[in-house]
Amino acid sequence: MDEGLCQAPSLGLLRSDYMFDAPTRTVKQVENNTIACSFAAVSSVLNDCHRYGLTVLGHLDKTDQIPANTSLEGIATGMIHAWDKYNVAGAVILFVVEDRTINICDQRFHEFQVYRQRPGIRVIRRSFAQLLSQASLGESRALIVDGHEVAVVYYRVGYSPDHYPSEREWQLRLLIERSRAIKSPSIQLHLAGTKKVQQELCRPGVLERYLRDQEVTLCRSLFVGLYSLDMDEDGDAAVEMALAAPHRYVLKPQREGGGNNIYGEEIAHTLARLRDSAERTAFILMELIEPHVQPNYLLRPGHGSPELVQAVGELGIFGYILGDGEQTYCNECCGFTLRSKPSSVQEGGIIAGFGAMDSPFLVYWDEDGSGAASSGDGDQRGNTQLS
Repeated sequence: MDEGLCQAPSLGLLRSDYMFDAPTRTVKQVENNTIACSFAAVSSVLNDCHRYGLTVLGHLDKTDQIPANTSLEGIATGMIHAWDKYNVAGAVILFVVEDRTINICDQRFHEFQVYRQRPGIRVIRRSFAQLLSQASLGESRALIVDGHEVAVVYYRVGYSPDHYPSEREWQLRLLIERSRAIKSPSIQLHLAGTKKVQQELCRPGVLERYLRDQEVTLCRSLFVGLYSLDMDEDGDAAVEMALAAPHRYVLKPQREGGGNNIYGEEIAHTLARLRDSAERTAFILMELIEPHVQPNYLLRPGHGSPELVQAVGELGIFGYILGDGEQTYCNECCGFTLRSKPSSVQEGGIIAGFGAMDSPFLVYWDEDGSGAASSGDGDQRGNTQLS
């Protein structure tokens, strides 16, 4: 900020996650992810696997009830729009990745999709450890990596404190942020995805700064209660509310990647310990969504045959946006991912081992919600729902 920004546009490759809240029979937002959003590629492949499974089981007429998914194509298109905006021939797209990447297939298919859409754009992959010796700022603060000028930086790492084991990694992140490359995300967009910002957007009057009245109403209908734990009267009230009924809430820190949230009686223990400490401000309090439960089969490594469980689903909607403080250059919804987990499991991270990838199956639902029918059953009436 002291130097002045030399690259105003930011690229958002986003995933907004939702659950169907059973008591209210409405869709509610879990969170919005602004960095390292996973499974755009894997979801598309899995949808094809499920269509194949339906066909093998004699249900070819139902394969069109798994909707087309263009998440991978859309995310790659967003990168290409940013590359075009940078407008330097021969510049590359840099994927910043872990030293050891578990989710390698999902990442590499993004790279291949960029090539498929625009063969002239080269993608390079580097870890923080490699960039420490290869990255520098050139003329006009161009980001240079191993001799290549970088047009777009796409982070698949950098969202967790353990990704920064020393001050050198923080200085590297600062160097990239100071550069002219378009970042996905820039530091401001990264911070916009934190739980604290999600909670602040729920305050009366905040959404009105950014959206029109009808859009405000639609967005607010997706929110559950989100409460600050700041050291003030509102924060004190939220603490007492959580202590009185901890099973109605989830306590969320400013962390990504799964396995960090606090539930149930553990909320009471945590807030009792932190009640008078400023450390409580590192969390927000969120009303617990009570998702619809239905039977589902989970196929997991080391579990032999598919396991029939009572499961809940979380739907992620992908989108890309390129813009700055003055103008939005593109803003598109581009696909989805569905993750399912046993209803007895609180966390839902796939890489963290809590859930599994899934596909939505579209059915026709009676207006009163009393029954469902396949779209192949003739002249059905009602609303299309996700099952």
